[in-house]
Amino acid sequence: MSSHEMIHPPGWDPPKGYSNGVLAAPGGRLLFVAGQVAWSAEQTIVGEDFPGQFRQALSNVVDVVRTAGGAPEHLTRLTIYVTDRNAYLDNLRDVGAAYREIMGRHFPAMALVQVAALIETGAQIEIEGTAVLP
Repeated sequence: MSSHEMIHPPGWDPPKGYSNGVLAAPGGRLLFVAGQVAWSAEQTIVGEDFPGQFRQALSNVVDVVRTAGGAPEHLTRLTIYVTDRNAYLDNLRDVGAAYREIMGRHFPAMALVQVAALIETGAQIEIEGTAVLP
């Protein structure tokens, strides 16, 4: 279980699906996870639909965290890059289900950014993160 503190300014409505801020537990080790696309272990894009690519990219981020000795709840920040904002919005239900399957009810600080393209052909999403490991 993470001992990070989720920060929400008083009087603000609670955010949906993310935290406004995360205060990392002291003494942790920082892990910076490079942008992960929907690659398989063989570095081929998995899935053509947006929810499938989201699930694989987020799984890849968590795999890196686990390899370093952490767990999903140690993630303190995620930046999600998408090539089509509407694909994200149109698939929120499936994206949310994939998120909860992988991350549970842990919601780090997050940003979603629409970009013109990603470096990997066929990639619709890329996710990078920061984790603080105990």
